[in-house]
Amino acid sequence: MTPTQFEKETKSLIDSLKSICSTYGLGGDGNEFKIITQVFLYKFLNDKFIHEIKAIEPQLKDEKNLLDVLQGYSADDYEMLLMQLSESTAQLQPEQFISALFNRQNEPDFDKIFDETLLSIAKLNNDIFSVMTNGGEKILLFENISKYVTDNRDEFCKALINKLVGFSFEPIFSQKFDFFSTIFEYLIKDYNSNSGGNYAEYFTPHSVASIMARCLVQTEVSNVSCYDPSAGSGSLLMNLAHRIGEDRCSIYSQDISQKSSNLLRLNLILNNLVHSIHNIVKGNTILDPYHREEDGSLMKFDFIVSNPPFKLDFSDFSADLDTKANNERFFAGIPNVPKAKLESMSIYLMFIQHIMFSLKKDGKAAIVVPTGFITAQSGIERKIRERLVEQKMLRGVVSMPSNIFANTGTNVSVLFLDKANANGDIVLLDASKLGTTVKEGKNQKTLLSAEDENRIIDTFNGHKAVEDFSVVVSYDQIKEKNYSFSAGQYFEVKIEYVDITPEAFTAKMEVFKSNLNSLFAESKELEKEIQKQLGGLKYES
Repeated sequence: MTPTQFEKETKSLIDSLKSICSTYGLGGDGNEFKIITQVFLYKFLNDKFIHEIKAIEPQLKDEKNLLDVLQGYSADDYEMLLMQLSESTAQLQPEQFISALFNRQNEPDFDKIFDETLLSIAKLNNDIFSVMTNGGEKILLFENISKYVTDNRDEFCKALINKLVGFSFEPIFSQKFDFFSTIFEYLIKDYNSNSGGNYAEYFTPHSVASIMARCLVQTEVSNVSCYDPSAGSGSLLMNLAHRIGEDRCSIYSQDISQKSSNLLRLNLILNNLVHSIHNIVKGNTILDPYHREEDGSLMKFDFIVSNPPFKLDFSDFSADLDTKANNERFFAGIPNVPKAKLESMSIYLMFIQHIMFSLKKDGKAAIVVPTGFITAQSGIERKIRERLVEQKMLRGVVSMPSNIFANTGTNVSVLFLDKANANGDIVLLDASKLGTTVKEGKNQKTLLSAEDENRIIDTFNGHKAVEDFSVVVSYDQIKEKNYSFSAGQYFEVKIEYVDITPEAFTAKMEVFKSNLNSLFAESKELEKEIQKQLGGLKYES
């Protein structure tokens, strides 16, 4: 089976699961994504387990009655089989297989059997697959699913199981397919837009995430730490990990949303990064950053990527941030609480400062920021830019086209940091004219082609100065330009001169004079007409 065929079949499975939810009254419901993602994950873990035990014991490969054979194993033999599994594979008991549930679907209270099976898998794999909260609690893999359906719960669970039985992930486990990011985005696309209501969260467009990863990682690295302090569903971290190599990096993240943390866990499982699940934390990064060293100090990271929320009300804890312990982390200050529109607080400025503080001495970062940040001439924005220049940790800026995010009209740029860039070979790039505008729902969206991406990356990584596209500047030049990070302010203003003869010059001047005389004459006529009209006005009671 080709990757394209398998991707098509996988998306068809997702559509079928969503159709079942719709049939049972959950279409567009806020809980639908919980059901879809958990059922999808259950199927993936089931098939990966079966694939791996067949590799461990080849005699099982062509066994048509695999469930019966495994149920015949002694407890000791089955435990020995489980011990040989890789850490990234969830452990299942034979009665927890999808095929076992399929065989039991006509038993009374099948909805309870279904739910109890998922909960038992979650408990069995608690140590490896649970997401932590700031308080140390574990968020399990699965929860009760049938509770979201008000009627016909048995039939609902039967429909799910019957749909799962006819599909298999096994054909792709022996190959390296790099399309799970596409499948993941398809899986959650209906819960990743304004129509998602309270569940709406936005991932960074793949083109932007790819540019960030490929500009950050230009040489082979290993045993490195990758961090996102506002990870969302993890698209930035996945692109970065794929660029480095999943087995050569560890992922760390924190996000205040439990939904995002659960989706990131799913993303890590799909992308062979299970070893990093214990580093996913659900919590408030700005108020209470979780990842710390043994002495209590905040961890420092090799690579940091972030698309932080730009505007968000954090007035309920902003006063708690103004402490002596936070003076260094938030060196430029904390945004003021506005008298109105609390949701307009510029929380992204807190994330930039946190990221700067969290980089290792030679660390690198890429941060999505509103384009207004790169030229603001006062306030926290200006102080941050001054610090980046004074401490020589700026690598460059790429200003993106308008509407690169379909859900916001805010123009964005990507800020690249590199604490090892002391020489100041800084690339400022204006990509605002690239891309193709398309309609996405009610919104306009700009799509970057592969050629557009490569042009940005080659220019940035190659330190190339291209007319009206990019400049390469020093820290001193940025100081001279009042700490502006906008490429346009460094482009040369060119005035084109055309040589003409004295006769041609005289002729042009005569034309100008003639036109002016005509305009002056017309003006005088208008003055007379206006005076005439004013003279004719009379007062009438």
